[in-house]
Amino acid sequence: MEQKTFAFFPEAAFGPALNSVGIAQAITAMGHKAVFLSDPGFVDVYKGYGFEAHPVALSAPMPPEKLAKFWEDFINGHIPNFRKAPIDQIDNYVKDCWEAIVDSAKWAQKDLPGVLAKINPDVIAVDNVILFPAIKQFGVPWVRIISCSENEIEDPAIPPHLSGMGENDRKGHAAFRARFEEVIKPIHDDFNAFLAECGEAPYKLGEFFEASPYMNMMLYPQPLTYKREHPLDPARFQYLEGCVRQDKPYTVPEFKANNDGPLLYISFGSLGAGDTELLKRLITLVGKSRYRALVNVGDYKDSYSDIPPNVIIESWYPQPSVIPQVDAVIHHGGNNSFTECLYFGKPAIIMPYVWDGHDNAMRVQETGYGFRSDRYDWTDDELLAKIEACLSDSGMQERLARISAHMQACEGPVKAAKLLTGLVK
Repeated sequence: MEQKTFAFFPEAAFGPALNSVGIAQAITAMGHKAVFLSDPGFVDVYKGYGFEAHPVALSAPMPPEKLAKFWEDFINGHIPNFRKAPIDQIDNYVKDCWEAIVDSAKWAQKDLPGVLAKINPDVIAVDNVILFPAIKQFGVPWVRIISCSENEIEDPAIPPHLSGMGENDRKGHAAFRARFEEVIKPIHDDFNAFLAECGEAPYKLGEFFEASPYMNMMLYPQPLTYKREHPLDPARFQYLEGCVRQDKPYTVPEFKANNDGPLLYISFGSLGAGDTELLKRLITLVGKSRYRALVNVGDYKDSYSDIPPNVIIESWYPQPSVIPQVDAVIHHGGNNSFTECLYFGKPAIIMPYVWDGHDNAMRVQETGYGFRSDRYDWTDDELLAKIEACLSDSGMQERLARISAHMQACEGPVKAAKLLTGLVK
């Protein structure tokens, strides 16, 4: 088969970006060309993995250092809102997020037609929560990658996306949807006006993207999916079982204390690392325990001092190489952390703060693969009890072993590459 060009356009966050890198690596191994359309602040990420990357402006021009930290600064500005229930984040964090996302779609429309014409891809794969009209209109098959929770594809019988609600809380679902639609309506009206300018039909209230008519790839593990009123058609919706990229190897260093104690990995992702007070509280807790911990502190390493001898902090870890070596994980519920713990069969305690972290935390608890924890309202004894349960619950360990075997057998990046190349045969 002749070489084809596959363009990837993930949103500007490490979760979607690195999942697309994993799929692009599999595409390249099949003899095809993978290129990236990129938020300017992420171009170097893709180049670091050896891929060609083309910047697409997603905001007004700003200095490179400000651009690179746009979403990190955005998140840090909302730290007080992380104490609120998901429904009480709608009129602050969620509203501000959607305003920025709609703005990004408008900016992208200025650059995308020219960049696509230059690359001339045979297939375009977009991992985002909003439609970029130029991609739909380019004239080649386009694929939607859903790297967030599977309830991003809505259904009346399942919890609404971002709600963090239990599967059977129908009253709560209705209240969340009503509040979301009330707050989001002015932003949605503005987006529909933009779609009209681009020659696209309006979306129904609350919807900012559609399923692709060609293929939609869900990173979510199928065994954890919700029971839908309208089942997804497997001809257009395929599960990648967490996908999971290859990353550089990691050797666990020697600890100055508790070197044979259970090993924890603590990470709130690249954007959540600004919540330094919470991370310091967790480090102090581990310091008094029988455990060891590797803690991801992001760009804030200088904010930490007096690290206990059974804790090692770093600005970054090759997470898919670390998680297989630990005994339990404390994380924020981002989709990579959520799926990688399941993929490697590791119990997790999820302390969500925004977006689909709320949904993933509730789901991991409802299905018995770990625990949801309030982000701030916990005592040392309560958290230690959850950690001990993660280490000792044989039923949980058996469930994790089964789902790990299921997910690893899928070979997600290879499956995704085959689905993409199948669109041009």
